[in-house]
Amino acid sequence: MSLVDSIRNTLVPIHREGYPFIAGFAGATIVLGYFWEPLFWIGLILTAWCIYFYRDPQRVTPTDDKLVISPADGIVSAVGPAIPPRELGLGDKEMTRISVFMNVFSCHINRAPVRGRITAIVHKPGKFLNADLDKASTENERNGLLIDSPNGEIAVVQIAGLVARRIVCWADENTAISIGERFGLIRFGSRVDVYLPQGFTPRVAIGQTAVGGESVIAEFGGAASAPLVRIS
Repeated sequence: MSLVDSIRNTLVPIHREGYPFIAGFAGATIVLGYFWEPLFWIGLILTAWCIYFYRDPQRVTPTDDKLVISPADGIVSAVGPAIPPRELGLGDKEMTRISVFMNVFSCHINRAPVRGRITAIVHKPGKFLNADLDKASTENERNGLLIDSPNGEIAVVQIAGLVARRIVCWADENTAISIGERFGLIRFGSRVDVYLPQGFTPRVAIGQTAVGGESVIAEFGGAASAPLVRIS
């Protein structure tokens, strides 16, 4: 491998959604630095963080229809039964919910956990509580996608957080989506919930680090129970 290829593979692409923010941070850094040098270095650090925040790395996604892939990078904050948000129209029965919490240093690109057809996209205004709280699923501003997958209807909900003030969704209703396909992002710090029907078995535990588009978080028709884990 040549030096050029090594550098190209090391550098992570930046999503175009971040360009205006990066330009804004950089411009403010130059202006503030003109008046007081320490502000230049503070702004430079914040600009570097903004670039890092909007990184959009490639991911290697398993394409087995039995698998559910993490929709985001972050920490698994909840695994268990929960009633889905009312606006999704999934009824008042509990489904298996797996939540992935993204802090301000996580990659915030959101990816489809399964393949299928998007039957509905529902945005719900709400509060901006800490996304790590359980009640954030029903009280925070959110955007839900219903995906008709080969193994039943699955819901993916983008949830705004304490710092986040903007949910971005590029997907459209009545269109096909591939597993691992990018469909949105959230600024800055947030959470994504996945609601699964019967027949799916979780393959992650609370506290586990998930990689969006790569980590298997559940499996359809799995005979084994949810994994036992230990912290070492």
